[in-house]
Amino acid sequence: MLIGEYQHTLDSKKRLSLPSKFRREMGKKVVVTRGLDTCLFLFSDRAWRVIAKKLQVLPFGESSARGMARFLLAGATETEVDAAGRILIPDFLKTFANLRGRVVLAGISDRVEIWDKKNWDIYKRRIERTAPEMAQTLGNLGIL
Repeated sequence: MLIGEYQHTLDSKKRLSLPSKFRREMGKKVVVTRGLDTCLFLFSDRAWRVIAKKLQVLPFGESSARGMARFLLAGATETEVDAAGRILIPDFLKTFANLRGRVVLAGISDRVEIWDKKNWDIYKRRIERTAPEMAQTLGNLGIL
């Protein structure tokens, strides 16, 4: 399971070092794509295949299904973790997530989210303020 929050720096060649814990869990071949809330999603090849298969069976006639499939699949790129434990972030994804230097990698169970540090800090402050309400909603659903 991918958990934890780590800070790294995007180097001048648009490479990002992955924490060793994430590298062990994800393997050598990974997929990076547009995520939600202005971050990127990083999946192991195995986890990505599960997501892609689910997207393939969505109803073609449903606009939101087509939109989400386009958003995730057209925005995806396969990459390999190099010998130094780094991945290459393509320019279009770097621009999408506003990645500028300091980056946060957040383990979210089956994926890693890649955030610009400033955007992560803003998001985290907002989510921390609403955590009690979210916990109550999840409690009412029997999840927490």
